[in-house]
Amino acid sequence: MKNEIEELIPHRFPFLFVDKIITANEKEVVGLKSFNKSKNEMLTGSFPDFDFIPGMILIESMAQCGGAGVKKAGLADGFFGLVSMENVKFLSGATYDEEIKYIIKNIRVSNRLIKQSGIAYVRNKPVAEATWLCARID
Repeated sequence: MKNEIEELIPHRFPFLFVDKIITANEKEVVGLKSFNKSKNEMLTGSFPDFDFIPGMILIESMAQCGGAGVKKAGLADGFFGLVSMENVKFLSGATYDEEIKYIIKNIRVSNRLIKQSGIAYVRNKPVAEATWLCARID
């Protein structure tokens, strides 16, 4: 049986990087993800001595969260793909089994383009931020 996120975006395990959308509206999306070390074993070789989740996985997770939120809020329909990223900053490491909270701002949303910016937080501390653009590809 599909979960709510799988109804909203096409990603599937092991590349589904958002667990829950808390809120979604025309201005903002808030979502959660916790990377389980045993379930996400393919990622653990990146920084084995520090147990860090790879930074680009955090950015992908933010984009997935933003996309799922846009769909949940009914703001756009169709199949969108990530086409560019800007202002990407890695501020700290996020480790496995910690809850990551994403706060995503909708900059522009249409049925052709979605531009968003977001910050990933662990224990209320920002760990990554970025702005990205997705384009409809179906």
